[in-house]
Amino acid sequence: MTAARVSDSWDLDQTFAGPTGTVRWATLGPADAPPVVLVHGTPFSSYVWRAVARALSAEHRVYIWDLPGYGASEMRAGQDVSLAAQGRVLAGLLAHWGLDRPAVVAHDFGGCVALRAHLLHGAAYERLALVDPVALAPWGSPSYRLLGANADVFSQLPPALHRAMIREYIASTSPRGLHPAVLERLVEPWCTEQGQAAFYRQIAQNDQRYTDEIQGRYGELKLPVLICWGTEDPWIPVARGKEFAGLVPGAELRLIEGAGHLVQEDAPAELTGELARFLRVR
Repeated sequence: MTAARVSDSWDLDQTFAGPTGTVRWATLGPADAPPVVLVHGTPFSSYVWRAVARALSAEHRVYIWDLPGYGASEMRAGQDVSLAAQGRVLAGLLAHWGLDRPAVVAHDFGGCVALRAHLLHGAAYERLALVDPVALAPWGSPSYRLLGANADVFSQLPPALHRAMIREYIASTSPRGLHPAVLERLVEPWCTEQGQAAFYRQIAQNDQRYTDEIQGRYGELKLPVLICWGTEDPWIPVARGKEFAGLVPGAELRLIEGAGHLVQEDAPAELTGELARFLRVR
């Protein structure tokens, strides 16, 4: 069982009226400290960053936020929650926060979001850390594609059946097993009436073309890049991390032994140590 800290105290108390919906966000750490922006993936929220964010806030101003359509941010019918839209939202948030060249740390789909914001929308970073990112084709399991192709059908599942499926889906990220309270916290946003529809909406809208558009440009990255990967990731095998690192000039690859896809939950101390070291290097 993971030793990650379990806490219900995770309040995103600020809002940003983004082009695709209201974004909930917050900051931790001294206002004059070097800025770090954390980006979560799917089907998660900024809650997965809580231990890392609290630790990094001793030396950094940490910005946390829930992507539109996720967590505490706005979920609504007709919402554009594609990876293309999320990249534009991140670029807009950086401008809203007045951040010129922050460090960015991104996980899973958040990796694609951060890469798109940088490569396509001109978002400037001081350095970039990517944790088990969605960055290379092919991606999307047969089950994932089935859910996306039949989003209207699955969004009508009985709530109890939907909750059970989401619980099993999220639990499958971790070979060590997620703490029950953490698992429920990650499941809960998807189990309201709006959340159930939002879960299948985000799958239906995302496909490989969003990484295809940038995969050929990874050689253009001209900033320090750290790639962390759980060696037991059941969603994106560690071999993809090694392949990705080979496409990014000067990228540093760090393998987190025994961790699954949610490295933040399986090995928070090891991941935080790697990120803190990377962020201190100037």
